[in-house]
Amino acid sequence: MDGKNRRQRRAERAQGHLDTSAFLRVADKFIDVANRENRRIKATELHMAFLYAAARYSAYVAKVILDVPNHETFVKDMTAHYQEMLRQNLGDPGLARPADSSS
Repeated sequence: MDGKNRRQRRAERAQGHLDTSAFLRVADKFIDVANRENRRIKATELHMAFLYAAARYSAYVAKVILDVPNHETFVKDMTAHYQEMLRQNLGDPGLARPADSSS
């Protein structure tokens, strides 16, 4: 664990901060949206729409919330984070094709 007690973690969440568990729950909500959309949109199309949405939202955070002075440094950092997350998920043995997947 991260050394914080339950009360500290709840206080941080109330202020908008995510611990690992909350982070994964939020990510799962986006995955649930993707899975619902995948009923009528091909996964090969859908994943690019989600990637675009992530890029668009990240650009908003960089420009409006963080007021990032160097966009290229931000792009490089975000790209490195994405690559690491993608590698971790590709290496996850629990991530497998469902038996009845058509997309």
